[in-house]
Amino acid sequence: MIEVRGKFAYDRGLVEGWFIPLAGDTMGEWFEAENHVEKAHQFYEQGRWDDAARELREALASDPYQVEWLFNLGLTLEAATRHSEASEVFGRVFELAPEDGQAAILAGVNAMDADDPARAISWLERAERLMPEDATSYVHRVSAYARLGDHEQAETMFYLAQAIEPDRPDLYSAMADVLLDQKVFDRAAWCLREVARLDPHHPKLHARLAEAMSATGRSERARQLYLLALREDPGDIDTLLDLGDLLASSERTQEAEEKFRRVLELEPDNVEAHFALGELGERVQDSARALEHYEIVLRLDPGYAEARRRIASLILDGVQRDAQPAQRLLRMDLRDFSERPETYRDEDARQLGELLIDAGMAREARDVCRALVERDREDAARWHLLSVALLESDELDGGIEAARRTVELDPRHHLAIHNLALVHLRRGRWVRARYWLGRGLILAPEDPGLRHLRTRMRLALVGEVVRFVFRPFGRRK
Repeated sequence: MIEVRGKFAYDRGLVEGWFIPLAGDTMGEWFEAENHVEKAHQFYEQGRWDDAARELREALASDPYQVEWLFNLGLTLEAATRHSEASEVFGRVFELAPEDGQAAILAGVNAMDADDPARAISWLERAERLMPEDATSYVHRVSAYARLGDHEQAETMFYLAQAIEPDRPDLYSAMADVLLDQKVFDRAAWCLREVARLDPHHPKLHARLAEAMSATGRSERARQLYLLALREDPGDIDTLLDLGDLLASSERTQEAEEKFRRVLELEPDNVEAHFALGELGERVQDSARALEHYEIVLRLDPGYAEARRRIASLILDGVQRDAQPAQRLLRMDLRDFSERPETYRDEDARQLGELLIDAGMAREARDVCRALVERDREDAARWHLLSVALLESDELDGGIEAARRTVELDPRHHLAIHNLALVHLRRGRWVRARYWLGRGLILAPEDPGLRHLRTRMRLALVGEVVRFVFRPFGRRK
């Protein structure tokens, strides 16, 4: 039901001691506005948020200074998840009633829900000045600073709130979320235990504690907590997905599949469940089933880059004879990377570079590999991938330089050493080729590529062959 706060008596025309005289046509307009408000109450109770908001706006058109109506409009927009509009409305309430700290808090909370944490903090600071003995503004700023990546300030807000109200479960819950995001799982678990002590029925308590247990290697305890969470809410899709992931990582693939399929019973178009079933298909070496689910993911979400790469990888591994579909998918991924490289994690960018090389698109892979090297110039694996892309593109000088840098960073990188021996042999630089081959055989005497290269070199040196067929430049560890 829409909240009607006692300190504003809007039905009598009183707003913080104001009296609005009603007479003549004004009286008729007032009663018409009252009717709009009553309709809004009815629509709100029925969950018809848009209709309720429309009626409240009609009422406010006759008197835009009715704070109660504005407050109710804010609550209605919040219920409709129109958080940006709700924050603006609560801000308007605060302008009309600048002593109302609750309006400032709601403006801040809705700004957070609208993904505007900086604006949320501004409102919550105003609330703090009005309500210094209430920890609510601090609790919400824990989450807001964490959203901005300022975890130190988030923790400061936690301790300030704790000094005012040490027994607030929502405070420990907010700090637990911050610590889970930071992967500080032991401290997160402690916070969640405090939540359980203060409020055993706090929302999603067991599922979040299970996440912390799982991350610290306590898989069986995590499984039990997930099951407890599902007994409380059998249709919680996030918990089903998390439990499925836990079971899959524990090699309990049949149980994991059961959880993911349960998600699809509840939500047939759930992208994460289809993707997880694709991963399970790969895990049990059922490539056709994996491909089927990844293709469903792309139909549901054409921008799901990881699914594109998984499909391309399966095609290149031989699920289909025609590699052209893989190349088309990789070109789409390459376009996205070129436009928004910052959205690609290192592991995603590396996977893209490797797949481009495997698909015979080494020239296209060069920019991806160069970008990876620029992110960390002390990583031998990145230099090796760049060297392969350059060598496969016939940029031999650049490839040699990148391979030598690989070996400088990792003197035991025998694949880079193999490639240096091979490229020097192809150029007829026998002394350099023999040096790198000898160095590689010391490190990996049983490596089949190096042994094959040694045989070819011996044959070349005695003049028994004039044309050589060497394996492609290797990149895999």
